[in-house]
Amino acid sequence: MTTVYCTDGGARLDVFLTDETELTRSHIKKLIDAGRVFIGGNAVCKAGQIVKTGDEVSFDDIMESADVKAEDIPLDIVYEDDDVAVINKQRGLVVHPGAGNGTGTLVNALKYRYGDRLSSAYGEVRAGIVHRLDKDTTGLIIVAKTDFAHLSLSRQFADRTVKKFYTAITDGNYKCDVGTVDAPIGRDKRNRLKMAVVPDGRRAVTEYTVLERFKKNCYVRFGLLTGRTHQIRVHSAYIGKPISCDALYGGSARLGVAGQLLHSHTVTFALPRDNAVRTFTADEPEDFRSALGFLRAHEKLG
Repeated sequence: MTTVYCTDGGARLDVFLTDETELTRSHIKKLIDAGRVFIGGNAVCKAGQIVKTGDEVSFDDIMESADVKAEDIPLDIVYEDDDVAVINKQRGLVVHPGAGNGTGTLVNALKYRYGDRLSSAYGEVRAGIVHRLDKDTTGLIIVAKTDFAHLSLSRQFADRTVKKFYTAITDGNYKCDVGTVDAPIGRDKRNRLKMAVVPDGRRAVTEYTVLERFKKNCYVRFGLLTGRTHQIRVHSAYIGKPISCDALYGGSARLGVAGQLLHSHTVTFALPRDNAVRTFTADEPEDFRSALGFLRAHEKLG
């Protein structure tokens, strides 16, 4: 059984679950028709039912019963206690098993390190996972070791008290040093692998601050006021400043890094056990720093 908490309402149930999972809309409809999707513990019979803020949406999918293999994959642990771990995720590491990637994921690594000492709220396939980072996005991700911690963190995400900041190298230059992108995001109608700014999407708000300017690029800090799939990547492309080396969203490959130059740099949240608010940071990986070093040496403005 997998549970997803709705942080803001107004979306159709099938659209909400499509955005929050890797499942297709047709597969979700089959689960709904089979009575395997629940809101607040009650089975739902209509794919078009509207979810509300705070709804606990659960679904029972056969994939969730699969055995997850423990694998000895190196992890950079920034912090851990009995309830949570904060991991600095490396580029190329998928967060949890799914279609086409049953092994070699963060969950496989977590199973090796912690065994059954992980939260089970999202099922075995997503054991310990509270939120996600894209495969080639590096940086901080919070892991829940207990169901108690998972509930606490899920509530913090729902209440938007978890603060996350990213750094990135983008293509092009910005007119202003500080700005906000407020544009709704939904599944791209032409390519299911992508998200896009669409009129019927869910509200998405991203703040940005330009840290350094170069001839063809900028070093930028992003803050998320919402948490949509691919949000920073989509909004950056939407305003004509795609993340460098992001092939999916039109980023230039000229800096030579295999994956978008986007890094989860800072996260602030309350530790579940004592509610102490902590902030954790992680430096950008070597390939990111090398690209930034090249720009500073050869393409610095001013």
